[in-house]
Amino acid sequence: MTTSVEQNVESHVFEADVARLLHMMVHSVYSDKDVFLRELISNAADACEKLRYEAIETPALLGSDAESRITLSLDEENRRLVVEDNGIGMQRDEMIEALGTIARSGTRAFMDRIAASKGGEGAQLIGQFGVGFYSCFMVADRVDVVSRHAGSDQASKWSSDGKGSYSVGPVDLAEAPERGTRIVLHLMEDAKKYTSRWTVERIVKEQSGHVPVAIRLIEKPDSEPVQITDGTALWTKSKSEVSKEEYTDFYRGVSGQYDEPALTVHFRAEGRHEYTALAFVPGTQPFDMFDPERKGRMKLYVKRVYITDDAELMPRYLRFVRGLVDTADLPLNVSREMIQESSILAAIRKGVTNRVITAIEKLADSEPETYLKFWENFGAVLKEGVYEDYERRTQLMALARFRTSTSVDGYRSLAEYVKDAKEGQNAVYYLAGSSVDQLKASPQLEGFRARGIEVLLLTDSVDSFWVVNAPEFEGKVFKSITQGAADLSRFPTADGQIPQEQDSAGLATFIGFAREKLAAQVADVRASDRLTESAVCLVAPEDGYDRQMEKILQNAGRLQGAAKPILEINPAHPLVRAVAAVENDASYQEDATFLLLDQARILDGDRPEDPRKFAERLARVFQRSVRS
Repeated sequence: MTTSVEQNVESHVFEADVARLLHMMVHSVYSDKDVFLRELISNAADACEKLRYEAIETPALLGSDAESRITLSLDEENRRLVVEDNGIGMQRDEMIEALGTIARSGTRAFMDRIAASKGGEGAQLIGQFGVGFYSCFMVADRVDVVSRHAGSDQASKWSSDGKGSYSVGPVDLAEAPERGTRIVLHLMEDAKKYTSRWTVERIVKEQSGHVPVAIRLIEKPDSEPVQITDGTALWTKSKSEVSKEEYTDFYRGVSGQYDEPALTVHFRAEGRHEYTALAFVPGTQPFDMFDPERKGRMKLYVKRVYITDDAELMPRYLRFVRGLVDTADLPLNVSREMIQESSILAAIRKGVTNRVITAIEKLADSEPETYLKFWENFGAVLKEGVYEDYERRTQLMALARFRTSTSVDGYRSLAEYVKDAKEGQNAVYYLAGSSVDQLKASPQLEGFRARGIEVLLLTDSVDSFWVVNAPEFEGKVFKSITQGAADLSRFPTADGQIPQEQDSAGLATFIGFAREKLAAQVADVRASDRLTESAVCLVAPEDGYDRQMEKILQNAGRLQGAAKPILEINPAHPLVRAVAAVENDASYQEDATFLLLDQARILDGDRPEDPRKFAERLARVFQRSVRS
């Protein structure tokens, strides 16, 4: 015998080609299944917000239960997950309208009505009920929705397997919530994990921990509910309301680190786009800072609902920054892939980036010692911006700090370098390599050191790239001291003397001889004005890459063959003068010439081109010395 309630149950076919749209929703829009819980909680919070606004005009809708809440109930034995709210609820027709037709939205209609009647008070409503809801069919083979509208004495039940049709009809009030909506998910076998308290609580705290409604969890039937979120969001408060300890606790939660933030940036932007940003610069390097993918770790929220941490809210050279952005300008129910192409997101990215860089600039100006700690942690990454971010290149160059040939133990800014540059010096000189100790011993540095000309010592891989993209700083171009002519003869040495050119016919003859013998391996052999202690060094031609850049590109397989280097010879070095003075022994001079080239290679951090020939030549030279 059927009851009158059962007789009034109606079956309907989904509109709008539901099979195809459901397939798109499940397989295209969302990139992971956990998102269904975020969507259902968002809809539940939406319903609670609706009731709050409606109750402004009709307080009786709240009855004796004025506190909004969302309750999650787990039933592992029966493989069920229940999401229930005490929000506005739905009438039968609203249920058909909201749940029976994909891509329609009771929320959207409600927002339009609020905007028209109350001047936009509904702008804080979350989501679009009726779209994200269908993500629950990724994990459930049947979904039952029981709802009772606030102030109504009737309740309705909607049920579907998501495959083309649904049923809707009245339900006994004893089986319905006193107010609001209860969604029962009959989970698939492979979705049983969503009855685990640990799994559900983790997802809620990661993705929905800051919706404006408290969330409770009932671990199993007949258990007492436990509150797992309190419905507040730290970033919605003003800075004056948040203590340093609260910022630190939140930073540790959002970053997964246990240090204290070195810098906190918290602001709300208003105008064309409205959003709130809370960003932290860590006190220590994150473990993944040098991940080859260079992904950022800023989270995107839409109206306090977590969306993704893949939205690229900052440029990659600020990937060490942790935090979040919360905006009301983006729709909640779009895919992570679609959100990447949003012009709104691009505007937010620009605004947040500018504020973070401005905060770093203030730190550099007001707390230089603290800033140096920041630079030691993140300078290697920040310099990537000089290479990649043309718009902010000048700002980032001003923030850069360097070890130099005159300040090895401390750091210098480019502004300080330019201020102390020699009269007539039109370049910022730099030397790139793998370590400061190696660079300090470089023969190419000798002539600059002798003249008191400061040279930047660059040891990060990115240094060889950004100097190419930084054409000048305050009118001075960047120039590698391992490339092209040094042109140091116009600068006096530390004792005030301008070195004179070595005028020796024998030396000129030897240089010509070396140029001929080494023609297959070097582009030129010439007298050097950059050497004061070493006999020889290698430099790159004026055009092309400097020595370090060539090595980086070759090691990365991006350069098949390097340009022939130039061998520079110190005319005043005793070894060079002794070899040049040898007469009537061309074989000895040839051996000495190749040994000088290999010596230059070794000083440059390379190996002799042919170790066996190097050993043979060295043995012959030793034997000649013994005979002499």
